[in-house]
Amino acid sequence: MRVLLSGFAPFGGSGLNPSWEAVRRLDGVQATNTVELFATKLPVSYREAADRLFASVRVICPDVIIAVGQAGGREAITPELFAMNRSNSENPDNEGIVLTDQMIVEDGPEKYKSALPVHEIIWTIQKLGIPVELSENAGGFVCNHVFYKLMHELEKNGKSKIGGFIHVPFLPEQTLENDAPSVGIDQLTEALKQAAIVSAAAFSETATV
Repeated sequence: MRVLLSGFAPFGGSGLNPSWEAVRRLDGVQATNTVELFATKLPVSYREAADRLFASVRVICPDVIIAVGQAGGREAITPELFAMNRSNSENPDNEGIVLTDQMIVEDGPEKYKSALPVHEIIWTIQKLGIPVELSENAGGFVCNHVFYKLMHELEKNGKSKIGGFIHVPFLPEQTLENDAPSVGIDQLTEALKQAAIVSAAAFSETATV
């Protein structure tokens, strides 16, 4: 079984993005006897990010897709419960584009619920002693934009795969000049690995029912 994890390129003047730093360490990892992990890097671009993810999906043909992004200022890893059909952020993407109160898919529903087993993911990461909590707000930036487009695509294709989104905090080296919370790269990587394993198991159960 294949799990594709995506992370984002750096943005906002930072030279690092913890989402990519973590998932790139999982590329090619055989997580269990039956679960193989793959990673892909997405641009911080409203225009290109989702298309880049879908291109990777076509090549890798995963059963599970976990998009990962940075949520600076959060204290914990946060699996997202809902993707909202709205891009609304004052922050420009890496192409300089700002979207304010704009629908992502004109004929799409207001929101999609993650297809990942978010509560099982949280319980599993908690057992590792890594800070984790549920989030019901993926924000209005490129992360939510990709999350919504991913869920919309999965819905159109008859739910033959499952997917969702997980936000991660800053890395410690990103917070040297401020007091923002952070989580180390080893903990982020292990948490995402376990999220992939749990998600693959959940997909396997639904596929055999």
